Amino acid sequence: MKAAVVVFPGSNCDRDCKVAIERSTGAAVDMVWHGDSALPDGLDLIVLPGGFSYGDYLRCGAMAALSPVMGAVKAAAERGVAVVGICNGFQVLCEAHMLPGALLRNAGLKYVCKAVDLDIVNQQTRFTSAYRQRDARMTIGNGEGAYFADEDTLDRLEGEGQVVFRYKANPNGSSRDIAGIVNGAGNVLGIMPHPDRAFEIELGSADGAILFQSVLASA
Repeated sequence: MKAAVVVFPGSNCDRDCKVAIERSTGAAVDMVWHGDSALPDGLDLIVLPGGFSYGDYLRCGAMAALSPVMGAVKAAAERGVAVVGICNGFQVLCEAHMLPGALLRNAGLKYVCKAVDLDIVNQQTRFTSAYRQRDARMTIGNGEGAYFADEDTLDRLEGEGQVVFRYKANPNGSSRDIAGIVNGAGNVLGIMPHPDRAFEIELGSADGAILFQSVLASA
């Protein structure tokens, strides 16, 4: 498997993602600067990492969604390449209209950083097929992590199996406890909890590694 992690100004989980992918799968990982207009050839996975791209000015992810590299990311996604947006990366995917909905301020209007337990709602995706259990434990760290969409969109996401992860105990007011969704084609995942902070048992959980291993198995 060959992967790339996009680095935006303000990304702070880009190296975490690189190490997590390498140790989870043995894959080669390229770091791609947001100002580049092309991606490496032969990619199986593109990751938009967590952090505070462009300092979260305007709206979280709004400026990053207009970065030159995003044209190449969208084109790769349209070809079927797996794309994962983690935390701020999820916000970028929504702002780029690669996923529906938006990420709003947490219900308590405070930054939340803690371990969370998740239900794996759909185990038949490219990102969850290697899970042998129906739950996972990861961590969150966000101030704007509450997923929001209109009721029709939420109904469609649930009806078509696009809700992939759900919080067991909602930490941020996310609609219908949603923690992660995929696009209609099933190759673009937005997830608010961090698999890159849960890839070895020494970190408190290795459940995040299984997400990357699922992509490897589907490559």
